[in-house]
Amino acid sequence: MTPERLPYLSADSLRRSLTWPQAVDALERSLRSHQSPGHTPPRAVIDVTSGQLLLMPAEVGADVGVKVATVRGNRARGDLPRIQGVYLLFDGRTMQPLALVDGVALTLLRTAAVSALAVRYLAEPGPARLVVFGSGPQAWAHVQSIAAVRALAEVVVVARTMHTANELVEQCRQAGLRAGRGESGAVREADLVACCTTAREPLFDSHLLRDHATVVAVGSHEPTAREVDTDLVRRATVVVETRGSALREAGDILLAMADGVDEPTAVAGEISDLVNGRVRLEPAHPRLFKSVGEAWGDLVLAATAVRAGIR
Repeated sequence: MTPERLPYLSADSLRRSLTWPQAVDALERSLRSHQSPGHTPPRAVIDVTSGQLLLMPAEVGADVGVKVATVRGNRARGDLPRIQGVYLLFDGRTMQPLALVDGVALTLLRTAAVSALAVRYLAEPGPARLVVFGSGPQAWAHVQSIAAVRALAEVVVVARTMHTANELVEQCRQAGLRAGRGESGAVREADLVACCTTAREPLFDSHLLRDHATVVAVGSHEPTAREVDTDLVRRATVVVETRGSALREAGDILLAMADGVDEPTAVAGEISDLVNGRVRLEPAHPRLFKSVGEAWGDLVLAATAVRAGIR
C-alpha cells in the first residue's frame, strides 16, 4: 500500500476501536502467549533544537512497528501537548506499511492499559480508594483504565495546579465516580496510588502506605528522576515492564539501588512474570509497578486496533 493511501487511526478512532477492558485484555493475551515483549530495542532519544525526538521500534509476533514522538515543553502554547507523534505499523512478513495511528492517543492508551494490567494482578480485590498524583491526560487515563479492572469507591486527586486538579475531579464525577482533591498524606487511606507526574523527587512518604497498597509509577523514563522513594522500593514487591529497561531508564529503581537496595529486592519480576504466575506476592508488603513506557505495548494495541477495521 502506498504511503498516501495508508489508513489513519485518529485519536477518536482509536478510542472507538479499543475500550479500556479490550486494551488491557489484548496486552494480557500477548503476554500470556509469550509473544510480548518480543523484540523491543531501547528507545532512541535524540536531542534536537526544540526538544527531543524519540524513536521506539518493536517486533511482536508477525507485527512490526515504530513510534516517532517528540517531546517539548509547550506550556506557553496551550493548544499543543508536551508529547506529539505518530505510529507506523508494518506487516512483519512483507514489511509493507499497513497504517498510521495517532501517537499521542496510543501512548495514553498503552501506558494506562499496562498499568491497569499490573493492577489486575497486584491489587487486592474489592472496591478501592485511588489516589492519583497529577492532573494531566495521563492521570485521567489511569483513572479510566484502573476503573476497568477494579471498582473505585473514591478518587482523590493530588496536583500542584488547582484548576487542572478541579477539572480532573469534575471529569471523575461526570463519569459517576466519587472524587475530590487532596494532599500527599491521602496515601494513608489509599488502596491504589497512581503516580502520573513529571516529578523528579518522591511525591509522598512511603511509610504512610498501608501494607496492602498497590502503587503504579509511570511519570518518567530518566535515570535521575523518580516519583517514589527508596524505602518503598526496599519494602515493596516490585514489578517492572522488563528488567533491561528498568535497569537502564527507571530512576525510581536505579536511585534506590544507589541507596543500597540490591537488585533482587529492587526488581522482583517483570510484568510477563506477573501475568504468567511467576511473581510471589507477599501479603504484608505493598506492591509497586514501575513502567518506563515500552514499545511492545504500543505495537500490540496499534495492531489490535487496525485489525478491528476502524478507520
